[in-house]
Amino acid sequence: MNRSITELVRGMRDHKTAFLPLAIFAIAAAGISLFLSIADELDDGELNAIDERIFLWFHMPGGTPIGPEWLQETAAEITALGGYTVILVLVAAVIGFLVASRKYGPALYTFLSIATGTLVGHLLKELYARPRPDLVEHLVNTHTPSFPSGHAMVSAIVYLTLGSLIVRFVDNLRVRVYVLAVAILLTLMIGVSRVYLGVHWPSDVVAGWAMGAAWASLAWLTVSALRFYRERKRGQAEAPESSSRIGQSGRASP
Repeated sequence: MNRSITELVRGMRDHKTAFLPLAIFAIAAAGISLFLSIADELDDGELNAIDERIFLWFHMPGGTPIGPEWLQETAAEITALGGYTVILVLVAAVIGFLVASRKYGPALYTFLSIATGTLVGHLLKELYARPRPDLVEHLVNTHTPSFPSGHAMVSAIVYLTLGSLIVRFVDNLRVRVYVLAVAILLTLMIGVSRVYLGVHWPSDVVAGWAMGAAWASLAWLTVSALRFYRERKRGQAEAPESSSRIGQSGRASP
């Protein structure tokens, strides 16, 4: 049983950075704390004024988004990167690649991390059931409650999970930094586009980012824990074999 569980992380690499698990844990804790703080303020109604003020920064008095028409089209295309259709195709392609490469553990890890995170996001939406903004016309269709932003949360989970997966298979620091930077940038752009298109309050997006980053961080920590447990078991198994070889060679202490 233990062996089958640790097969999830076979082939992944560890980067010897002592503070990294603590930093990731801090991100997860901070994300959950921020989400709960925002959710608590929703019940009191204290965020409404701030939400409206920031929301209107993105729109002109008539309700039209600021900027030229091409910017509106660009925002709609960017927001699609966090939509379920694009996410499903992307994740399926990545999992297919991992399976074809016989990296079954990472494929299962990717599926579980993203599928469970998406389910949690949907349940949170139904739990809080916050209405969508009604100050301007929505430029894209919506079918679910507003809090937290599903696009912000799911894009954070997906792109950060995929980014963290990639960096476990490469050694070059610049490549790892680049991959994570792109994942973070995509997540930020998708979240901002939701406010610009008039379908989310800013607090919806921030809460989605916070919980998405927390979920991706928890998935990272789970893999790190399994990697540590796997290496520890391997070390314990190799120790008796080493002692046995020393004894057979006649070099053991009298």
